[in-house]
Amino acid sequence: RLLRPWLVSRNPYRVTALRQEHGRVWTVTLAPASGAITPFMPGQFAWLTLRGSAFAMHDHPFSIASSACDAGQIELSIKELGDFTATIKTLRVGELAWLDAPYGAFSIDRQRGADAFLFVAGGIGIVPLLSMLRTMADRGDRRPIVLLYGNRVWERVAFREELQALKQRLALQVVHVLLEPPPDWDGERGFIDTAVLRRHLPAASPELHCYVCGPVAMTQSIEA
Repeated sequence: RLLRPWLVSRNPYRVTALRQEHGRVWTVTLAPASGAITPFMPGQFAWLTLRGSAFAMHDHPFSIASSACDAGQIELSIKELGDFTATIKTLRVGELAWLDAPYGAFSIDRQRGADAFLFVAGGIGIVPLLSMLRTMADRGDRRPIVLLYGNRVWERVAFREELQALKQRLALQVVHVLLEPPPDWDGERGFIDTAVLRRHLPAASPELHCYVCGPVAMTQSIEA
């Protein structure tokens, strides 16, 4: 309760940008006063405190969205889901922030030896997987990736344009699965189930690593 906030208080961050994404998601960019962020692995998360001090005891956990190769700033992509997250859109450039990071074992860098990857995301669960994709693109990593991305409607699919662009830099296949698709939709619909997995999983891979992030019901279904 004292040592951790004291360490965090020695390296304050400032809001340098705020960007609105699809689906009521806001990306806040933070830069440390020291000039360099604490190194992290793609997929990890941070504890964020705003409009207070590092000792305020009101920190909130959010997945890091940015590439681990960017040493000058860090991005958190946050969806409006509650009282605190609804305030993110009111942030102003220059505001002070406190960041305690990194945490978490959900990272491609913790598990070695993969020949290919299966990423499965539901809604805002795309954020840690996006960090992995951005990092792999910056590293020039060309191992095959299949991303199954489930959402309710197309208009709320966050980062869909960037995912399309990342296909030019990665060996990436993006499969959108919509619960309520538009009338002209010719892609996957409904839930990410066994049939969807069978249609899109690689035919053969000696070492396929799977990363799943999304609502509890979705993750339990995918695991089964």
